Order: sequence, then structure tokens, then C-alpha cells
Amino acid sequence: MGIFLLHARLLRLPYFWDEAGYYVPAARDLLLTGSLIPHSTLSNAHPPLVMAWLALCWRFSGYTPVVTRTAMLLIAAFALLGIFRLAERAANRPIAAATTVCSALYPVFFAQSSLAHLDLAAAALTFWGLAAYIDDRRLGAVVWFSLAALAKETAILAPLALFAWELLGPLLLGRDRSDKWCRRAESDKRRAFLLLLPLAPLSLWFAYHCQRTGYVFGNPEFFRYNVEATLNPTRILLTLLMRLWQSVGYLHLLVLTVAGALAMKCAPLVDAEEERPRIRLPVQAAFAVVIAAYIVAMAVVGGAVLARYMLPVVPLVILIWVSTLWRRLRRWREVVAVVCVMFVTGWFWNPPYGFAMEDNLAYRDYIELHQLAEDFVEARYPMARVLTAWPASDEISRPFLGYVSRPLRVVRLEDFSLEQVLAAAEARSTFEVALLFSTKYEPPPLSLGTWPAWERIKMRLFGYHRDLPPETAAQILGGRIVFSQKRNGQWVAVVVMERVVDAELRGPAGIPETLQATSLGSRLSP
Repeated sequence: MGIFLLHARLLRLPYFWDEAGYYVPAARDLLLTGSLIPHSTLSNAHPPLVMAWLALCWRFSGYTPVVTRTAMLLIAAFALLGIFRLAERAANRPIAAATTVCSALYPVFFAQSSLAHLDLAAAALTFWGLAAYIDDRRLGAVVWFSLAALAKETAILAPLALFAWELLGPLLLGRDRSDKWCRRAESDKRRAFLLLLPLAPLSLWFAYHCQRTGYVFGNPEFFRYNVEATLNPTRILLTLLMRLWQSVGYLHLLVLTVAGALAMKCAPLVDAEEERPRIRLPVQAAFAVVIAAYIVAMAVVGGAVLARYMLPVVPLVILIWVSTLWRRLRRWREVVAVVCVMFVTGWFWNPPYGFAMEDNLAYRDYIELHQLAEDFVEARYPMARVLTAWPASDEISRPFLGYVSRPLRVVRLEDFSLEQVLAAAEARSTFEVALLFSTKYEPPPLSLGTWPAWERIKMRLFGYHRDLPPETAAQILGGRIVFSQKRNGQWVAVVVMERVVDAELRGPAGIPETLQATSLGSRLSP
């Protein structure tokens, strides 16, 4: 119930970014046609479990954002129960309770709890799989890991990492240390191969996807962006550092990491003439190999270095540090309370560097700004051809996303960089209104995210671009700003071309039910 109360004011928000761009359209296609392969958007080959869950909820409760966000909150609650069960099995109930609360309040977990993405569902099922694994319920672990892989393909990393550790750990550590950190029984070595079974349903899904689309791992552009374009040694090294930061320091997680590291200098507490126990070493090793697998794998693949990709392992880090505090500090509850306060602060406070708006309540600011601007465009210029970039291009052309009541005509450009806006200015006869917005959070001047050297690296390796300020873009396009709003490092603006008379764009009361979005394509490419 607590997680629903925390998100009560967010339940009616329309869909945000990747929700609008892929997951909600894919789930809606499944609802309307029964097809596991989306047709209203290009398939990314993601397994269909979460989309099927959303379609099922819509089938019985109606297609509304409230139903969608409630369905995702049920998954989040299931994830928290899995974290509690895992922590209780690995340590004890006080540690489990503290770990669960910290995980729920961690800004990325909190923000993702109601968003229709795959990562939290994959994390939830992974937690249950790990709980079964450390309980030595191998078949149960296989079932949970198989479901996790059908929620998102990257969840296969957990069973594969555990399989590799069970086979190679004793060889790497030697007999003396492996007795402490690994299982050595021959029966366990044979049972290790059961951890390969989750590959079977995932492989069947990819085979089905290939048979239906001709592509195994999604459309060519998706594969290029997430795999081919990431295989650069310098990029991999930098992304590895980012993944480490997301695992131990991101959005006030550093407070817990520093507290845990300092607690390591204290001797273990003694209760009833016995030291407080640590998490068993084989369990620590299992957590460590899963965490390492995610850090390394997510440094190699994934075009966007999003923190939500690390959700299956960040609660494991939280569990390890909370266990350390419990074992070594009498006032460990007070330290955990401070960490929780810092996490809640992170819901509202944006860090002094660039970050994904989906990682805290910045996504709410984005949605509310776009609602205001798109309501203005729909009310004032329903017949206009609107120049904008994705995802606003989908927001105003697809009413089922919750932003407009009827589709508007769209002329799409890639972004609001200088090159793209200059190209759009040359084709200004193709549109009458421009809907401009910040495509990323803009940190304050002189902050870490505005260093020129770092911006050049991001442009070269991560596809970064700098959005033009709305005033500059309006001047280049030859228009005037008729609406603008700013909030917490984000902005949105509506620009009307100077040659256009407002009355010409208002038109009759009704407009066609379906209007195809227009793309300038190469004309708006540098």
C-alpha cells in the first residue's frame, strides 16, 4: 500500500519517452491484434512478458494511464517483496526491512516503479531467482530466471554469471579459498548446467521473432545503436566507469557506499558473546559475480547508458552495505535513516551533471511541460503542420498516448541542434508551427556536465548534441515564440512562423481522425 500512496499523484500522467515510443504501442498492438510482434512501431525484439501483462490489465480494467501505472506498481511491489525475501534469506529480517525501504526510496527505483519499462520487472524476477538460488532450490531458480529473461533479454546475465562461477570459481581460487567461497561437490557441478536452461525460452522467442520479422535482435537501426556503435574500446572504458558509478554512487547512493566503507574500519559487534554474522561468503560471491556481469555487459552493449539497466543489481549493493552497517555499527538504523532522507531528496534534486530525466521526478516535469505546450498547440493551431522532434512527434500524432484529443500533422526533425534547425529553416515552407523542447536535462553552468572536454567526448562517442535555446531556434526558423515554459533545467516553447496568420491555422472545428506524420528525412540531416 505504501508504494501506491507514494505514487498517487503520478498515476494519471500520460506516457513518457520510451513508454510512448515503444512499450505502450507494442502492448497496445498486442491488446488490439493479439500479435506479439508490434506493427505500430519497429520491433526491438524485446521479449513480450511485460507487454502481455499490460495488455491483460487493459483487457479487464480499461486502457488508461491509471491502469498502466497501477499494473507497473504491482510489479514494483512484487520486486520489493523479492528484495525482502532475498535479504532475509541472505542475512536477517532487520537487514531485509532496511534494504527493502532503501531500495523503494532509491530515486531510480522510485521513478521506474510506475513507468512502463521492462527493467524493473526483470529485476523483480531476478531477485526471486536469486532467493531460490541461495536456498538451493535449483529448479525454482531456473523458473524465475527464465521468466526474468522473458521480461528482458539482459536478465539472462544472472544465471549465466552464476553458471560460470560455479564451474570456474574453484579453478580460479584454488582448493583452500574455494572451500570458503564456492561449492565443491561434484553434484553441484552437474547441477550448474541447470542454470543454462533459462536460455531455452529466450532462444525460442528470438527464433520466433526472426521467423516473423527476419531479424533476430531487433530492427537493424536498433541493433546498430545498441551493439555495433558501442564496440569502441574508449567508449567501453568510459561506460564501464559510468556503470560503476551507477552501481555505487549515483543519485546519493554514494552516501550509503561511503558509510559502509567507513563502517568496515570498525570491528564487528558482539551480541551474546558472539560476533554479528556476515552474509555467508558463497552468497556474497554469488552477488558479486552477478553485479560484475551486469557492470561489464552493460558497458559493452546499450546505446543509452541508462541507470535503469542496473536495477537488477543496485539492490544487491544496498543489501551488502546495509548488512555491513548492521554488523559493525550500534547506530546503524540512524545511518540508514539518513540514507533514506538523501534518497527522497534525490527524487526532487537534480545532480550537477547530465542525467536521464527518467531517473527521478524530472520525468514528471517533462510530461507536465509537454502537456501545457501541446494543449496550447491543439487549441490554437489544430490545422497546422507542426515541426518537432521525437518523442513529441509521437505525442501529438498519437492521441492514445494521452497528450492530445486528435492527431496533429507532424513534420519531424532529429533534434534541436544547430545543424538540424538550420536544415529545417531551409524547408520552412513545409510547416507553420514549431514545437521546441529540451531533449535532455540541462545542468547549471560551470557544473560537471558542462565541461567542454567532456561534451566533446560525449559528442564523439555517445551521440550527444546541444539543443539550441528556444530564442535562438525561433530566430533561425524565422518565427516568434507564442508560448514558453521552463522548469528545473527543462524548457518547452511554441514558435509560429512570421508569415503565418493565426486564423489560417485554426481552421474548422473538426479535423481528420488520422493524419500521417511527415518526416523531412535527409532534408533535415546535416
